[in-house]
Amino acid sequence: MKNKLPPLVIGDLKIDIPIIQGGMGVKVSTAALAGAVANCGGAGTIASVGLAYGTNEMTKTYTDFSNCALKKEIHQAKKISKGVVGVNIMVALTNYEEMVKTAVKEKVDFIASGAGLPLKLPEFTRGSSVKLIPIVSSARAAGIIFKRWKTRYKRLPDAIIVEGPMAGGHLGFRMKDLKENKADCLEKLVADVLNVIEAYRTEQDADIPLIAAGGIFDGKDVAKFLKLGAKGVQLGTRFVTTIECPVSDRFKRLYIAAGKEDIILIESPVGMPGRAIKTAFINKIKNGKKIPFKCTYKCLQCCDVKNVPYCMAEALCNAITGNFENAVVFAGSNVARIKEIIPVKELIDTIIDETIKEFNNIDKKNVYIYSAIRRF
Repeated sequence: MKNKLPPLVIGDLKIDIPIIQGGMGVKVSTAALAGAVANCGGAGTIASVGLAYGTNEMTKTYTDFSNCALKKEIHQAKKISKGVVGVNIMVALTNYEEMVKTAVKEKVDFIASGAGLPLKLPEFTRGSSVKLIPIVSSARAAGIIFKRWKTRYKRLPDAIIVEGPMAGGHLGFRMKDLKENKADCLEKLVADVLNVIEAYRTEQDADIPLIAAGGIFDGKDVAKFLKLGAKGVQLGTRFVTTIECPVSDRFKRLYIAAGKEDIILIESPVGMPGRAIKTAFINKIKNGKKIPFKCTYKCLQCCDVKNVPYCMAEALCNAITGNFENAVVFAGSNVARIKEIIPVKELIDTIIDETIKEFNNIDKKNVYIYSAIRRF
């Protein structure tokens, strides 16, 4: 531990650096970013939602253009890196099953799945070696998934991502709890889900690593959660301001310019709260303005196309080009701490160095305490 961090091991899959880059849509986490992270020894994640939005691929059926776009990103990521690359596929997608099967066919290393409970995920991945990683925001959700998979599919998740309330984007908590600071903190969620894992590990001798996510910013955070029992961490927001992230420079500069007062919780039109940066568009929505749009495919099951005030996919797609007059820009709670645009390698190296330094400080402190106890 003093010289390097232990790898994140998920079955027979080894991630040399225990950092997963989170799947951020629309078109934030593409092959360019995922491949760069994988090249550095972490795990890169392609966000499958909305990949073909606003392109010529839209002339095909929704299912076809989504599959083509995902294939293209996976192929590109594999050209960039021979490292670990996975796909984030939201349960809420109307073409969830097709996207999962496409990811399996293209032989990704893992599928991370949240925005709903991925209760049928093993059904769509039968016969493959792809690692299945549910994303949860409560021990209850973890327990439901474990029980269903064990009963129906005779298997358990290969790993589990626990996402806390400080994450960016759509959040798995009630808006009331978020606003009143009543949502369980990530530390408590990690401890609670570890208890669920332990119950099944004891029963089935299954090693299921927990990956902590949501508001993790630097090496001190990484060291803390590894010390609490997590085997890895997932970061999203910090990877946005890397050179390799495909969003516009205006998008990245908005992140850098954001202050704490600019980070707000919004009511997403798809029925979930979200954390975003204030934009002119969000001000319009908060004032009750409805933004007309046309939708011929309905990408999310939970979207009431006829009654929602705006198209979330369109608003997120506008964000990547810097069209903030018509955009929602998701970001994590710590975005105000970001001060520069740097290469992925520099970011990862910095976080690793900070983590090792923090562990060494913890070790020295423990030695000091132990020596003091022995003197008495």
